[in-house]
Amino acid sequence: MRRYVYLAIGMAVLAAWTGYARAGEKKVFRLGMIGLDTSHVVAFTQIINDPAKEYPCRVVAGYPGGSPDIESSASRVEGYTRQLREKFGVEIFDSIEAMLPKVDGVLLESVDGRPHLTQARPVIEAGIPLFIDKPMAGSLADVMEIFRLAKERKVPCWSSSSLRFGPTTAGVRDNDAIGDILGCMVYSPCSLEPHHPDLYWYGVHGVEMLYAIMGQGCQTVRRVQTDSAEVVVGVWADGRVGTYRGIKKGKSDYGAVVFGSKSIAQAGKYEGYGHLVDEIVKFFQTGKPPIPAEETIELFAFMTAADISKANGGAPVSLAELMAKTEAELKR
Repeated sequence: MRRYVYLAIGMAVLAAWTGYARAGEKKVFRLGMIGLDTSHVVAFTQIINDPAKEYPCRVVAGYPGGSPDIESSASRVEGYTRQLREKFGVEIFDSIEAMLPKVDGVLLESVDGRPHLTQARPVIEAGIPLFIDKPMAGSLADVMEIFRLAKERKVPCWSSSSLRFGPTTAGVRDNDAIGDILGCMVYSPCSLEPHHPDLYWYGVHGVEMLYAIMGQGCQTVRRVQTDSAEVVVGVWADGRVGTYRGIKKGKSDYGAVVFGSKSIAQAGKYEGYGHLVDEIVKFFQTGKPPIPAEETIELFAFMTAADISKANGGAPVSLAELMAKTEAELKR
């Protein structure tokens, strides 16, 4: 019976998607949010629903969610839910399943990555395109499983931090003044959260910047941890070196030093949510994720390998071996 319900939802979404795509129509693409326990839900809704933006999307529905064992979730979900309802007229639902027939696309916003796989399942089963805010999940295995399910059901799905799409980061990879990128050092704040691998909680912002600049192809990762910093060194297949420094004490900021064939350049900084929201809206218009699943999987393998390296005294960890092992465990 449950599968028939999801099938009916999927058919309704397909009809809405088809109607939306017809040239000349002004049909509003309805967005729902899962997990109303982060400031992102208010910030994203403020941007998307702003009439001046003339986006063809509107946030119209939400499911609160929340994690009782994470204080920053439990203490905020009620307030953010109230803001969405009272300020933006968002309809609040008691379950994800009840919300899905009312929307054409979903933003999974739960601040806690651990429930993301469970929360993404019904969305994917219903065939609804899905954006997942950082961290994509609470483990590498869950990241890989979400992408596997989405591929199996042919559902567009992706995840990213806003730091990737700021112009000072996004414009680096194909910059004539910099030339070929030979290496990069990225830094960002890096508060830890005990229920997540160390870099997943906040270091993911800096690692997203690192991958936006360096691209895929990291082979090994090793890590050093002190009270003031997390330092992770990745060696790429072509010999390039990318370094992430997570700041835990002292002045905290975002940035990067890029080593190019023509120049050494400063890059990367926090540039607001607008550039990410532009990409999210474009995604819901086209159904095409701006980042390949393989890059996001490698990015989470990079962060997972950093924990394994720490546990082994800073020894190098092979990303290829880690991803192969995780995939094999998922197939058992």
